[in-house]
Amino acid sequence: MKCPLINQGLSPGKCLTATNEGTLKKACHVTLKKENGSFKRLIKSIHLSRPEDYLSIYQSGCNHDCLKCHSSDFSKVINGNWFSNNDIARIASEYASQVTVVEPRSRATMWHADDLCLHCGSCIIYGKPSPQCPQKISPSQVVLSPQGFGPARNIVAFTGGDITCQPEYYAEVSEKIKEATDGNLWVLIETNGYALTHKNLEVLKAGQVDSYWLDIKAFDNKVYKKLCGTSNKTVLESVAHIIELGFTLEVLTLFIPGYVETNQHEQIAQLVVDIDTTIPMTLLAFFPSYKLSNIRSPTFEEMMASHAAMIGRGIRNLRLGNLGVFARTPEEQIKVQDLHKKF
Repeated sequence: MKCPLINQGLSPGKCLTATNEGTLKKACHVTLKKENGSFKRLIKSIHLSRPEDYLSIYQSGCNHDCLKCHSSDFSKVINGNWFSNNDIARIASEYASQVTVVEPRSRATMWHADDLCLHCGSCIIYGKPSPQCPQKISPSQVVLSPQGFGPARNIVAFTGGDITCQPEYYAEVSEKIKEATDGNLWVLIETNGYALTHKNLEVLKAGQVDSYWLDIKAFDNKVYKKLCGTSNKTVLESVAHIIELGFTLEVLTLFIPGYVETNQHEQIAQLVVDIDTTIPMTLLAFFPSYKLSNIRSPTFEEMMASHAAMIGRGIRNLRLGNLGVFARTPEEQIKVQDLHKKF
């Protein structure tokens, strides 16, 4: 099977995936298949995730090979079970009956979960909210999932691996989900953006996909290629395409010392500002993992400097993520919380 990206004049992703036989094959060849005219996908797990507060579908196989990958045990290795689109639609329907918070499409993001709940479980365990609780939902809307306490929002997300270079799969499964839930769940794709060309996004729009969590791993193309094995040209271009086609979008980037620092965060922020200053953004603190286990995490001062620089470029909705990684003292955590209260 010829890579569909080649048909659009692009290079294939860094998509080789380890098989049970010890060979390396293209992700879409070993984690996606068609039976009786319908797709099946290799899925590691499906559950209500935190702190996202939505149903996450963790996919095996990816078109990137990121040095910092937190899902390499299933994104770069065959790992999981085969799920038909009807299987996924049935699970989504069951989840829809358990939803406790109904969000508008404009809030079909991970970013908007942050202002609803701290995921501390205080209101359930101790019968009273914590002092920092946003108090926007009632204890009856907080449920326990495999990753802890929080609400269940009306969103289903595809995460982990990413083969959006096969947009027909996501379009078909999205249509199945919408049909099974009477359109009551938003469909979100957590993506590296490599395959989100205008043509592919049109297919995804026709399939009723609603939103994207776009991970811009670096602005500098050389750094991006070193981190992920591919060019970032289509990734950067996808921001404008996503907004043009009317999807909901949030943008994520990381602070990786020595790789992606304040100068690149500024450029990513400028890219977003030039399109829409209100696009939600998250600056996430890197922590050592996978092939970057020898790289330190950013300091509090470094994260604050990047935050200030991004705000200075005009970003209006910016949060810092992985607080426990860089905000080590109560005073630092309060400073971050105070920043978030402004948005």
